[in-house]
Amino acid sequence: MEPESGLPRCYRHPDVETGIRCTRCEKPICPRCMVSASVGFQCPDCVRSGSGTGHAPDANQPRTLAGGRVASDGRFVTKILIAINLALFIAVQVAGDRLVDELSLIGYAYNPVLGEVVGVADGEWYRLVTSTVLHQEIPHFVFNMLGLWIIGGIVEPELGRIRYAVLCLLSGLSGSVLAFLFAAPNQPSLGASGVVFGLIGSWVVLARRRRYDMRPVILFTALSLLLTFTRPGISWEAHIGGLVGGALVTYGLVHAPRKRRALVQYTACGLVLLLDLGTVVARTAALT
Repeated sequence: MEPESGLPRCYRHPDVETGIRCTRCEKPICPRCMVSASVGFQCPDCVRSGSGTGHAPDANQPRTLAGGRVASDGRFVTKILIAINLALFIAVQVAGDRLVDELSLIGYAYNPVLGEVVGVADGEWYRLVTSTVLHQEIPHFVFNMLGLWIIGGIVEPELGRIRYAVLCLLSGLSGSVLAFLFAAPNQPSLGASGVVFGLIGSWVVLARRRRYDMRPVILFTALSLLLTFTRPGISWEAHIGGLVGGALVTYGLVHAPRKRRALVQYTACGLVLLLDLGTVVARTAALT
């Protein structure tokens, strides 16, 4: 409504003339309705539908150290990972060794059970990932799931769900790649240890970034490495690969400058992935 004075009336109070308009929708608003924004004033409707500053509705949501969204469930992705491991563990108990032979990590060897040559070097690259969620023995499964639950509960809330999922994937992959590189081609390995050690490496970086007391973190890491090199039947390659991969990825995630955060984070994760893929290609060429 345009009165004779030429001034519009507030869209919420038609009896009040005003010369102020919402900076977003340009509706006329009176002093009782206008809400201060970074530039000018906004109407109550635009404030409710946005952040009150002219940005997207989620612009003012709290963010994690790495820039991810803060979630109410700090172990959501961890629970999914444990569920995947549990499902495959049950499948192994039902199907037996044949499923293990088809999904475990092995470089390049003849498998008498399957009656064929198998391995990553034979084109079965999926083994680099499937082996990281595969377990055969109960103690091995329980130990790794406890590690996922405890350390994952520390790391996931600090990174956010998407970045945490990428961290777990690249940590497990890096552990498998190092095992593929240094272990005997006919030596099978399996388990989520690479992911768990990736979380340990991430925990070290996060504690350092937060300036926490590093003594408990260093002690835990040292004990984990001691068990790695003193217990028989442990794939030290997977542990070290996961540890280094997790630390590198997390460093890139939490130290990325705010103005170029996405670019630096994508680059850091991409470089770790390219290094893993390059190593696999080179090792495959050497074996075949």
